[in-house]
Amino acid sequence: MEFMTYKGYPLVRKGNDIYFGFMNEPFVVWLQAENQQEEKGVKLSHKVRFYQMKTDEGLNPIEAIVKNGERETLYDALDVAATWLKRANEA
Repeated sequence: MEFMTYKGYPLVRKGNDIYFGFMNEPFVVWLQAENQQEEKGVKLSHKVRFYQMKTDEGLNPIEAIVKNGERETLYDALDVAATWLKRANEA
């Protein structure tokens, strides 16, 4: 099975939500496309909110969030998220 990855981390998409990272590591990032516009027949996100979350199953979603951010494009959000994951999961 092949997975879509970005900077070595897997991406799993469901609707406007993307989960970024390995679920067996302490942290993942949840990204939400807030504002999509169609340009030349392609939907592009122009506002992306993202949350660094603990993967501990015993936490509710609110307790699991440790950081959050917002960027104008998906690529900018993924760059920040990749840095967060690298730092948090290496600690």
